[in-house]
Amino acid sequence: MKFAKCFVALVLLANLLFAQNKRSYNQYVNPFIGTGGHGHTYPGPALPFGMIRPGPDTRLDGWDGCSGYHYTDSLVYGFSQTHLSGTGIEDYCDFLFMPTTGKPQFLNKQYASPFQKKNEKASPGYYSTFLDKYRIKAEITTSKRAGLYKFSYPKSKEANIIIDLKHRDKVLDSWVEIVNDREIKGYRKSSSWAKGQELYFHVRYNKPFKAYGIAVNDELQPGIKKAKGTNIKLYIQFETEEQEAVLSKVAISAVDDQGALKNLNAETDGFDFAKVWTKAQIAWNKELSKIDVESTDNKKLTTFYTALYHSLLNPNLYMDVDGRYRGLDKKIHTAKSFEYYTVFSLWDTYRTENPLLTLIDRKRTLDFIQTFLTMYKEGGLLPIWPLANDETYCMIGNHAIPVITDAYAKGIRGFDTKLALEAMKHAVNRKQFGIDVYAKYGAVMADMEHESASKTVEYAYDDWCIAQFAKMIGAEADYQIYMTRAQNWKNVYDRSTGHIRARNNGGWWKPFNPTEVNNNYTEGNSWHYSFSTQQDINGHMALMGGERTYQQKLDELFTTKQGLTGRDQSDITGLIGQYAHGNEPSHHMAYLFNFTSHPEKTQYYVNKIMNEQYHDQPDGLSGNEDCGQMSAWLVMSAMGIYPVSPGNNMYNIGTPWFKKMSISLENGKKIIINAPTKNVANYYIKGISLNGKPYHKLFLDFKDLANGANLDFTLSATPNLKYLNSLQKPVMKINTVQIVPNPIIEGPQETFKNNAEVSITSALPATEIYYTLDGSIPNQKAKRYTVPFTIDKGLTIKAIAYKKGFKTSYVSTATYQKITNNYSIKINSEINKSFTGGGNDALIDGVRGAINWRVGNRWQGFWGRDFEAILDLGKVQMVNLVSIGALQDTQAWIVFPPETEFYIAGDDLNCKLIGTVKAPAEAKDYTLQIKELATKVNMECRYIKIIAKNYGTLPEWHEGAGGKAHIFFDEITVK
Repeated sequence: MKFAKCFVALVLLANLLFAQNKRSYNQYVNPFIGTGGHGHTYPGPALPFGMIRPGPDTRLDGWDGCSGYHYTDSLVYGFSQTHLSGTGIEDYCDFLFMPTTGKPQFLNKQYASPFQKKNEKASPGYYSTFLDKYRIKAEITTSKRAGLYKFSYPKSKEANIIIDLKHRDKVLDSWVEIVNDREIKGYRKSSSWAKGQELYFHVRYNKPFKAYGIAVNDELQPGIKKAKGTNIKLYIQFETEEQEAVLSKVAISAVDDQGALKNLNAETDGFDFAKVWTKAQIAWNKELSKIDVESTDNKKLTTFYTALYHSLLNPNLYMDVDGRYRGLDKKIHTAKSFEYYTVFSLWDTYRTENPLLTLIDRKRTLDFIQTFLTMYKEGGLLPIWPLANDETYCMIGNHAIPVITDAYAKGIRGFDTKLALEAMKHAVNRKQFGIDVYAKYGAVMADMEHESASKTVEYAYDDWCIAQFAKMIGAEADYQIYMTRAQNWKNVYDRSTGHIRARNNGGWWKPFNPTEVNNNYTEGNSWHYSFSTQQDINGHMALMGGERTYQQKLDELFTTKQGLTGRDQSDITGLIGQYAHGNEPSHHMAYLFNFTSHPEKTQYYVNKIMNEQYHDQPDGLSGNEDCGQMSAWLVMSAMGIYPVSPGNNMYNIGTPWFKKMSISLENGKKIIINAPTKNVANYYIKGISLNGKPYHKLFLDFKDLANGANLDFTLSATPNLKYLNSLQKPVMKINTVQIVPNPIIEGPQETFKNNAEVSITSALPATEIYYTLDGSIPNQKAKRYTVPFTIDKGLTIKAIAYKKGFKTSYVSTATYQKITNNYSIKINSEINKSFTGGGNDALIDGVRGAINWRVGNRWQGFWGRDFEAILDLGKVQMVNLVSIGALQDTQAWIVFPPETEFYIAGDDLNCKLIGTVKAPAEAKDYTLQIKELATKVNMECRYIKIIAKNYGTLPEWHEGAGGKAHIFFDEITVK
């Protein structure tokens, strides 16, 4: 009877759903897409941008367990209330619930249960599985702030629910309280990615539990109703009939326990699972209906609508029903006239997801901007990567700036523009992450800050966005300042290679290989940033030598047969040549052919990416979902348009993925995209019309679409270059006063023996370069550079470049030291190519590596192998002590050698062991530290041999378990 009533309710509500939207879009959503491979999504239910994210937890750690779930797993630990969608760092998975039978267990490996994929189901707003160990069916649905569980038990006198507050993250504090025989509340403060996340819960059951027990440190404490500590768990117990359902409704709050209770009570549908589920379906169908696609290919429809679904999961609502929230200052505030959000993966989402929402969800976009400005007022900084009540500072750049600028350019108003400009300027003028170095020198320097090349180009893009915003609100002086800074990408552009490169000691980081993944780039290599000049594409083209050279370099990006080199970087996936669709810096690059005489290649590669990098299976994403960005790329590209440079109103034209698409705007208008000849073979454009008239551009303006539009494409199987090149090309060029790029001082890395040759060049032709050799600031009265010159002593060279009508360059500085000893060294172990220290003599050059081993090029690294070196002092002499500097950064896989042996020998090379040094710290010591490994000698010798044992394979307790450890050395000292 109960089942019949639920079924009738579902049918009635489903009819309401279809009556409202006339089509079920939910049927095309497969939440398992992205849960396999490296997508890092989760299959649990959620509402669009909702606060609570209940779902299954099948993986406790590891990179592919960031969301708490991976499709390949067959063991479930339980169901927690919060999950991240597609991130590359793990967090959340708060408050685990696990239904069991029999004697309650408190260790996760004991209470976990196997499950089978054939019994697992997921759809928008719903998830279910069957726990084989206990014969329990688990079902979940949700509303905005409260999840609803339905556990159907076998007949049992010991039907339990385990609540684990220790699950996954490091617990800093927690407590739980039995409120009555139907309600429990609790709190947890945890540290993982977010270092001090605070969260409360309140759960209510549809029937009283007959027994309960609280465990502290996994030991039951009889008779207590409250407990506090860092390892708190409990069980509640029911008596159930066969297939009896126990329902539990849980709400969360970051504010306090009363907030969780208010959120629980605000959800008015009680324990009516069918009604809550159907409301979730209605909410999703309404959101998904904003884009109506016509196709007979259900696989493509599933791929597309799941991408749209993923695009609408994040950011997450982060305020209680009464408007209260916990700010980045850790204090409680109340939002007025807007909704407060968290989980802004801005380095990713500013590229496509935020522009998508600016088009189809303008009201929520305004709430995002209000949230940004509130974070600035309360936390002192525009958000970078805020998670819960913590700013993680993850990734680079200040990409709330392009989101605000893009929204304002597209007509979104209702926020304080003066405050926004103030916040933008503050973000890019602080002493953090090399921003001060960038402001002082026009580029982030590799010997001062890691990931310097990537940071320079991304800071320059943010500066361009500030300039655009300043111009729109009438701040002309700021416009001029930041348009100048927006050209700073030129200071890391190497004309000789055509690549973006890291600057080091006045010149370039050496040696250079554009495929090498190293610490000069963020999650990538030079290829992945060498076209990150979206604000000045035509300026880049000109500096490179013209359109033909630029187009050839783009061709090389997509067609090179060279593979990745350097360190392993899991994020770099979805490779087409060196284009990496699995990570965000590449996402605009296929559209850059539109700026050349070969726009057909944009259509070719965009079509190729849509067809090959996305599909309808669990591994259907080529990389991390990254909170909607990976999916939003497909959604916008499928429309046939893409925002290459968020912050302006231009959409580049690609190629549509469907025959017809209708996009509903908030103003009631529709954008209708028609491509009636679209099929597998037909994706090249041979005709475009806008609102019934021929259209002669390879780009659209926002105003062309803002009040609805009919965009028609005629497609063919072969490109018509004559037609395509008759269309007006997009232009992205900085036209304000141009800068002269900083001079490049090329000589030895930092040290030299005997003498060295130095040259000084510029990426800009016909510049005049002046330099000094005494460390003084050069001007046009200094010596003018004409030809390379030789140095034979240590000195500091400073150079400046001029060109009439251009803004003078910053001063470049190179300091060289002459090595005065007669030592030589032979390294008998293979040096890691990413950490050469500058060459073979790095360990005896007199220059010490810094504690931030990612900057400069001073540390020598040895990966997965022992170290052996023989130092030749040139002659037999008295040696009192010998040492070698070693570094440990366990989190980065760099571990002190467990044992280091020192040998000496005379001219006969007959080595004698004189000392053995054990590791000066435990491998489990995560403190970043440098130690001298030293031994007394007090004998004459000519040769010193050092052998250091590598730590080997990283153990289970390490995040990189199974990987090989590095050992890092710099500077052998002989006294």
